[in-house]
Amino acid sequence: MRRVAQRLVPRTLRGRLSLVALTTAALIMTLLTVVFNLAITRHLQHQVDTELRNRAEAVATTVDTSGPEARVLETVNDRLLDTNVWIYADGRLLERPSSAPPHGPLSTTADSLARRREQACTTNAGQPPVRQCALPLPGRHSATVVTAMSLGPYRSSADTLLVASLILDAAMLACMYVLTRLSVGRALRPMQSMTDKAAQWSAVGSETRFGAEHQPAELARLGGSLDVLLDRIRTVLRHERQLTGELSHELRTPLTRMVVELDWWQVHPRSAQETRATHRVLTEAAQSMRTICDTLLDDARDRALDHTAVPGTTDVVPILQRLLRQSCPPDRIRTSLETSAPVVQAATAPAVLERIVSPLLANAVRYAHTSVTVVVRRTADSVCLDVTDDGPGVPAVFVEELFVPGRRADHDDGHDGAGLGLPLARRLARSVGGDVSFDPGHRSGARFTVSLPVG
Repeated sequence: MRRVAQRLVPRTLRGRLSLVALTTAALIMTLLTVVFNLAITRHLQHQVDTELRNRAEAVATTVDTSGPEARVLETVNDRLLDTNVWIYADGRLLERPSSAPPHGPLSTTADSLARRREQACTTNAGQPPVRQCALPLPGRHSATVVTAMSLGPYRSSADTLLVASLILDAAMLACMYVLTRLSVGRALRPMQSMTDKAAQWSAVGSETRFGAEHQPAELARLGGSLDVLLDRIRTVLRHERQLTGELSHELRTPLTRMVVELDWWQVHPRSAQETRATHRVLTEAAQSMRTICDTLLDDARDRALDHTAVPGTTDVVPILQRLLRQSCPPDRIRTSLETSAPVVQAATAPAVLERIVSPLLANAVRYAHTSVTVVVRRTADSVCLDVTDDGPGVPAVFVEELFVPGRRADHDDGHDGAGLGLPLARRLARSVGGDVSFDPGHRSGARFTVSLPVG
């Protein structure tokens, strides 16, 4: 039974609102129809009672109760007045209608009303029903006039009004249902349009928003909620694309190293020692790829779940020494590491430090003419790493877009890159409370500074 009821309930909001409006209107109109017909029935009955009393008063003028005996006077309209009239005096019947049998239901009811000796009315059930009223007369003798009238015409009028009101109710309900569906559909049309636009904008990460201007209060609140949801979706899509690009950028170097080693190993015969060396290189590259994936994924997860995570502590000097060895600069380029102390602690995990510094070293080695220098210095509240090269530097017009993902100063400079290294380094540095900046005042080449919290 419950499943049948659920199937009968409309699935659309417009259908449900229309059904609720129709049910409410049907209940109200049913109540009004019942009250109206009850009022009409009482009004018609009151008209009948008034007509019967008027007729009884007219008949009372023909009854003489002032003499020693009550008697009925003959008048010109005697036959008209005697229709459906019973006259009683001193407990005896003086006159009755010729159409009413002495012991019939109408005569029995008239006798009962006369014995009560008070003004009263009653309805005699039948086909059609008959209304009878008694009127006591003043005088020496206790006389009573009882009049009767058929309720058939009045009941027919009441039934006609009932049928007409039911037909009118049905027509009004049908019209109201149609108008409600049209009105609700028109009212919900902006919501449907907003839903379609939100789905379209969320799929492409559009910056278009609904806003709250020139909107009703309800739609303004809905538009605000959808705008917040679209902003979140756009942020998720942006982070997803950013993470995909960063993984592609960071994994390119170890993958290239593995491919080169394998190609060289297959083409040229190697000794057992050289093969073991190749295996070590492949193992290091694979481990580097794993570290890159873990670092980026952990960073993305931490940013999504907890923006207040406390990073680890790392001695930056050994990490920088290893990164300089792995950078494999050409013979013409000299690399050096300068530090103010043999141990400098930074509040960041080793893998994150590698991912921050690696793009800077790769760019420095790529564009340097003769030297790449890394300087480690300690300040009061931070650890600063200066990565400097003596290359052509950064064009002045490109400084503002230096850390924008996907931007490169010169796509035809002969170097492979997707423009994601510097943005990734800055994002990772800022995720641990630091930053990566460019020194525009350094003229002979380029200088980037990594600032990290003190460990």
